[in-house]
Amino acid sequence: MKKITIGHGSGGRLTRELIEEIFLKHLHSDELKPLEDAAAVELQGRKIAVTTDSYVVSPLFFPGGDIGKLSVCGTVNDLAVSGAAPAYLSLGIILEEGFPADRLEDIVKSIAAACAEAGVRVVTGDTKVVEKNRGDGVYINTTGVGELIRPVSLSSVSAGDAVIVTGTVGDHGTAIALSRHDFGIESRVESDCASLNDLLLPLFDVDGLKWMRDPTRGGVATVLAELSQTTGLGVEVFEKRVPVREDVRFISDMLGYDPLYLASEGRAVVVAAGESAGRILGILKRHPLGENAALIGNITGRFRGVRLKTPIGGERLLEMPDEEPLPRIC
Repeated sequence: MKKITIGHGSGGRLTRELIEEIFLKHLHSDELKPLEDAAAVELQGRKIAVTTDSYVVSPLFFPGGDIGKLSVCGTVNDLAVSGAAPAYLSLGIILEEGFPADRLEDIVKSIAAACAEAGVRVVTGDTKVVEKNRGDGVYINTTGVGELIRPVSLSSVSAGDAVIVTGTVGDHGTAIALSRHDFGIESRVESDCASLNDLLLPLFDVDGLKWMRDPTRGGVATVLAELSQTTGLGVEVFEKRVPVREDVRFISDMLGYDPLYLASEGRAVVVAAGESAGRILGILKRHPLGENAALIGNITGRFRGVRLKTPIGGERLLEMPDEEPLPRIC
């Protein structure tokens, strides 16, 4: 690795290499080592979860959301899938000189609305301004803190577990692609950007809950590839069971994308003991954000990697991509 490329920030194999070869080489802590969406720490006898994320999405405004809403939902979701109840956020904003003040106010209004909906509060922040042409309008960083209620870990995943997604996949990536490029396609696809804490917190009471992750950069396929790489187990996915909007599938076919590799910003991948899958699906489907939840596969010890079973009985491998097909997706 001699130079940083755009692919190093896209969540795929290049990102993992960057983290392992540079960051983990010099930064040593037991809390960082698992590389989960949030770190579990203890402060004066209380277990809390801490996470941070930076948002450089392009364009700043897109169907179904904007960089402000995304910066709240993304951090809230990283806490929720880690088994925590989100409570507080920090807000760091880097502005480019000349950025319209009314557009900034729109973004801050969106942040406030997303916080109210998720039940979290911004309690500290920072603002910096860089010279014109030295930024890209607005970059946002949010750090989230929440009470750790139900720790989940990849170490608890085992053969026979069920793999569930909480809704249709690829909506966010498709909405961004259509907003970013003039493909001449008329579509009503909107980002699925949403906070998942209200959807996921009831799952904390289910004994069979094992692990969760939100499939942002790299989509569901990358999440499952990372799961297999870390655990040494295989994942069997049934293509017919994966919920994909018809218009998302159509647009993906036209543009050469695979919905399984496109980002979702209001969905979660849930791994649970097989006997608990029915109960978890029932809980999810009672919530508006989980009405399209589906059991899409299972964990197996028969092979390593991720194998997608096609409707005609064939198989194809879902491997970790070098980079996200759409950079700057979040």
